[in-house]
Amino acid sequence: MTLATMGGTNGNDIWGWFDQQTGREYALMGMDNGTAFVDVSSPEDPQFLGLLPTETGTAAWRDIKVYQDYAYIVADNVGAHGMQVFDLTRLRTITTPQTFSADVVYGDFGSAHNLAINESSGFAYAAGTNDCADGLHFIDITTPANPLFAGCHSVVATHDTQCVIYQGPDADYSNREICMSANSNHVEIVDVTAKSAPTTISSMTYPDLGFVHQGWLTEDHRFLLVSDESDEVMFGLPTRTHVVDVSDLDNPFYVFAYEATTAATDHNLYILGNRVFEANYTSGLRVLEFADLGNEELAEIAFFDTFPASDSSDYAGAWSVYPYLPSATIIVSDRSNGLFILSMP
Repeated sequence: MTLATMGGTNGNDIWGWFDQQTGREYALMGMDNGTAFVDVSSPEDPQFLGLLPTETGTAAWRDIKVYQDYAYIVADNVGAHGMQVFDLTRLRTITTPQTFSADVVYGDFGSAHNLAINESSGFAYAAGTNDCADGLHFIDITTPANPLFAGCHSVVATHDTQCVIYQGPDADYSNREICMSANSNHVEIVDVTAKSAPTTISSMTYPDLGFVHQGWLTEDHRFLLVSDESDEVMFGLPTRTHVVDVSDLDNPFYVFAYEATTAATDHNLYILGNRVFEANYTSGLRVLEFADLGNEELAEIAFFDTFPASDSSDYAGAWSVYPYLPSATIIVSDRSNGLFILSMP
């Protein structure tokens, strides 16, 4: 589906929503001027349902997450945008495209670069806001339409994070709420269980670090896979996916970097089972499969190039991917080519 069909001119983030009541599936795609809602229940016949416009101006960076049938949307470098809250159940009755308005706008920050939600705890974590010293801004969303400020982890330049109730091999932190943060020039592991007193557990770097962009845990919480948005350009390297052993949260260590055959800049990655779904800008969606990451067993098994014009290291092409719809439909956002709806063979 083209950006023009969805009412935008440039794409950015994407997330998905499964309506447990109706069984329908939706793509929530960020664009420069707002967020598009697309019913992808019939993947070969997607239906554009409407646009939630930006609260302020156009934004190259928009980020979307979902909690209990609500979408939460932030934008960067657009003034007092805040966090939009949108009740996704409103989509059930839509038959013609609409222009929507937010149900609630949380205004305790203006701009934010990214947003993470821990669905197990009911807390959202805005990264790169204009407060909390550019660190993590905690929001209690246990009452989804009434978000409440819950605290800060004030460090310099948190770019993105994943927060989980930890169930990994380090018994010292079992059932604690842990955030794995990409902090531009290092990876940081933070205990955010006590929202009024979060603590840094450890931090680390790795060879040829350019810009620590984003990371995602394996489902056993033993490894963290990290994307670096600048190492290809800065060091003349191929596309790299960094693997960090976090089985001891106090002492994470670098295992290796998987190197692809392209020079494309890697962006957002997500893990489902033993597969890694990477949106790697000009080389599109890349799917890797792993066995024993400690023994460097990671290989590409599939790809779909959403930007066939180039595979160079550039910021055009696939921005993000969402592989978690129950049907196994995969949705990918491309900055200039729009929404792609895919399936694994």
